Amino acid sequence: MDRRTLRDLLDRNDDHVAALAPGAFDRHRDGQRPGVVSVCCSDSRVSQEGMFAVDEPGFLFTSGAIGNSVSALVDGERVLDGSVAYPLRHTDTEVLAVVGHTGCGAVGAALTAARTGEYPAEPGVRADVEALVPIVERGLDDPAVVGPDADESGLEPDSDAGTSVRDRLVEYNVHEQVAFARECEEAADATVYGFVYDLHGVYGGRDGTAYLVNADGERDPAALRELVGEARADHVASLL
Repeated sequence: MDRRTLRDLLDRNDDHVAALAPGAFDRHRDGQRPGVVSVCCSDSRVSQEGMFAVDEPGFLFTSGAIGNSVSALVDGERVLDGSVAYPLRHTDTEVLAVVGHTGCGAVGAALTAARTGEYPAEPGVRADVEALVPIVERGLDDPAVVGPDADESGLEPDSDAGTSVRDRLVEYNVHEQVAFARECEEAADATVYGFVYDLHGVYGGRDGTAYLVNADGERDPAALRELVGEARADHVASLL
């Protein structure tokens, strides 16, 4: 039994309780009306609350999924995942943020599977990777993904070698997830944004920056910069 980790968890909860403002839950005890539902990759390095500096309850409805997938397979059909559909339909949430991240292991595993046919052994992990493989395969047919300065190994990006295929596929996958969500009835009235969280300096800024790459299907950086305004223009970038 790992008592050290258990004690660490409880100490961290004490810190959390101490940081809460008095009455922090007063407006949310009997329900929730979060402004945003965020879908991010399941990864310990990528904190959804942390990246958007959310320190109060009730603002961000979070969902984590391997490869920041917004879909689920139900009776053989791809549908909007319940963790996304629920807030959009039942808590008056109007914004969906799809967040990929550089160095994504899920995208890397799907890239390996597409190239070699090798999949992770764990059934649950394999199923999630299998869902990403068609997206990766489409991406590999896109010249913007496999460009002349791309590192064909798909390994971590090297500043001297250009961006990796994997990181271009990360952004490509965000676009595909945004597109899927926008086609679903549950998200018909939502605004859908696509971001890439950069922890490798791939986009040229500081580690931890979230870059807007898609807004309701709009991918042109100039249009996105106009949307966010001059003061936030450094949050817009693209590898594609």
